[in-house]
Amino acid sequence: MGPRVQETHMPVTIRLARAGDIPSLEVLIPHSARSLQAGYYSPEQIEGAIGTVFGVDSQLIADGTYFVAERDGRIVGCGGWSKRQALYGGNRDRAGADPLLNPACEPARIRAFFIHPDFARLGIGRQLMTSSETAALQAGFNSIEIVATLAGEPLYASFGYVVIERFPIVLANGSSMPVVRMAKAYEEPRSKAEG
Repeated sequence: MGPRVQETHMPVTIRLARAGDIPSLEVLIPHSARSLQAGYYSPEQIEGAIGTVFGVDSQLIADGTYFVAERDGRIVGCGGWSKRQALYGGNRDRAGADPLLNPACEPARIRAFFIHPDFARLGIGRQLMTSSETAALQAGFNSIEIVATLAGEPLYASFGYVVIERFPIVLANGSSMPVVRMAKAYEEPRSKAEG
């Protein structure tokens, strides 16, 4: 790992992810997970989650609901929201279609937030979260759910998400990792016109 960036304010660009970003994301996500999840999960849990729980979901990119944070042309973070049923996870081992949610009665999902360890705790996750919530509300959703890692729980709590339940996810290597289902409801539904 390189030297930690010591800036308190760093200019980053938040943009929608493109299919061409997938190779960079496939490097960023495991690197982020191995470093930033280490205080919360064992190496066995992290390795068991990489590729399945911690992985690229190209459907989010195709749907235009996934963002990357760039600095000087380098992707330093990613995260987004989903209008589909899947609560978490990448492409690997996903079978069948991932149906669309009904914004009138189902919550959107916050999905797949990862920050490069050298750029952690500099506000990038907050910028990605703000972009994701705004887009989900503009799409007509009035509630959002997250299946959060223990490492991500404090960020989501700071945005007003409350714990619904705690449960383990069984991983590909047979181990399991505890996660937290969180939710947030908004007072009034917002339409695309209110943006």
